[in-house]
Amino acid sequence: MEVFEAVQTVLAVRSYQDKPLPREVVRRIVEAGRLTGSSMNGQPWHFIVVENRETLRQLGALARTGAYIAQAPLAVVVAIDKTPYAVSDASRAIQSMILTAWSEGIGSNWVGFLGMEEVKLLLGIPSELDLLGMIPFGYPTQVRSQGKKRRKSLSEVAHHERFGQPF
Repeated sequence: MEVFEAVQTVLAVRSYQDKPLPREVVRRIVEAGRLTGSSMNGQPWHFIVVENRETLRQLGALARTGAYIAQAPLAVVVAIDKTPYAVSDASRAIQSMILTAWSEGIGSNWVGFLGMEEVKLLLGIPSELDLLGMIPFGYPTQVRSQGKKRRKSLSEVAHHERFGQPF
């Protein structure tokens, strides 16, 4: 899958097949995060790869908006250094992982945003780090039509040279 096709068709997936992900694909997903660019090459992230069913169930119970983590065969929990660009840098890494997974037919969705102290305790994440989010990954249970998104038109969000001038 080409990069633009992945961007154009990726959807939030909240229901997963009970099917493990191939080890080499998991490695590629996490590697995509690691290889993402960051401000001054700071790489302010830590990726905790969770595959244990009981831990995934506990993460689902702790996630206010993402109980479906419990169904996923895998989740990547992203912890960040407390630095000025960490949120933006790690967000880029998360998107790299999501797009890489999608190109392999694997769905995901970002769950949570900062805080989540109970998750930090569960996974032994040191207090000097923040928990940015959790991303469950798995093969979607249903095939959804790819590329049919409800988005504002390009003319509504893109401007040329100055705000308000059509692109």
